[in-house]
Amino acid sequence: MNEFVITGEQSGKRLDVFLSENWDQAESRSAAQRIIKAGEVSIDGVTIARVSVKLTEGQVVQANADGSIASKSIIASNIPLTIAYEDEHIAVVDKVVGMTAHPGSGHLDDTLANAAAYKWPHIVEIGEPDRPGIVHRLDKDTSGLMVIALTEPAYTRLSEMIRNHEITRIYSALVHGIPKSQIGVVDAPIGRSPFYRKRQAIDENGRPSRTHYKVDYVFGDFAFLEIRLETGRMHQIRVHMDAIGHPVIGDQTYGRQKNLPNLNRQFLHASKLEFDHPMTGERMSVTSELPSDLTRALEALQ
Repeated sequence: MNEFVITGEQSGKRLDVFLSENWDQAESRSAAQRIIKAGEVSIDGVTIARVSVKLTEGQVVQANADGSIASKSIIASNIPLTIAYEDEHIAVVDKVVGMTAHPGSGHLDDTLANAAAYKWPHIVEIGEPDRPGIVHRLDKDTSGLMVIALTEPAYTRLSEMIRNHEITRIYSALVHGIPKSQIGVVDAPIGRSPFYRKRQAIDENGRPSRTHYKVDYVFGDFAFLEIRLETGRMHQIRVHMDAIGHPVIGDQTYGRQKNLPNLNRQFLHASKLEFDHPMTGERMSVTSELPSDLTRALEALQ
């Protein structure tokens, strides 16, 4: 057990920052956060789980000397990835449908995070231990673009950009019915469903959520939409489209309308990311074409 007494100069620092600067076992801020969240750090004898707690002069910080928690805790799997863009700081991956973003129940070694840990081994020290470098996610049955941080500074900045809605995320979706307005906004808070544990729902006490949409094409009783997320809640597009009476085609959770005969998943694709590069400030615009299964589904409607 290592013990530190906080000096006046160190007062006001975040716990994770202090440990990364003063403890060899925490080689980075992310490593310090993993150790804190594992319950291995205490202040004045009280175990602390919040990484952002501010320290004050005279406090005694104790940290477990076993640094194994800070090491990688994700299985690196040799799974092919389609890279839409890459430099030394970031990569934009074009996720295939059926791939989960990070490990969870039933998916320990076959996710995008596992593939990323194999392709870029150094990122296991960046971000959360089970989702290295990942700052946002896509549902398993949604294909398309995800940005991944390859360096610690890029991770910190990208995470901030996500929180501040500085990354424009554009989706392509096919929905049931034709919205009355060619261009519209769904502004409705989203929270966990009180009836179904794995579902989200419109909830007046939920988190503020805004989804912008534009009707690009009409195919009979279906509309092809360009959708822009202003916020990024779990299942936001699917919940909002269902709420206005136009559920996403193939969505078996929200709306549960009959799917197209030649489509075996929800028609939702993350088609464009626009943002300022987290390190250089250069304006980035990365696009992804519709996958072949979605293209075939559209062709069958024409």
